[in-house]
Amino acid sequence: FGSRRPPGILALRGIDPSDLRSARAARERQRERDREVEMARVKAYELRSKTSKELLKELEDMKAELATLRVAKVSGGAASKLAKIKVVRKSIARILTVYNQKQ
Repeated sequence: FGSRRPPGILALRGIDPSDLRSARAARERQRERDREVEMARVKAYELRSKTSKELLKELEDMKAELATLRVAKVSGGAASKLAKIKVVRKSIARILTVYNQKQ
């Protein structure tokens, strides 16, 4: 081949390497959003070890987060925030369930 390097597989297929970098960055951003959604999820067994006061504090935090997510939804927020609304609502239901079981 001499001093010239043969064209890479991307060049042969007509793919620009910068497009791949942007696609990788987009996938990484989506993974980060998915992690944010997962972080809001609470487990029932974790809630059962908390006191009633701690449960009420957690409930207030979740309700405040739900309110901010609903505002983001109205103002045209990202799709990840729309998905997080469902997770937060389910978490609120879990907290209330465990709280009522303690009564």
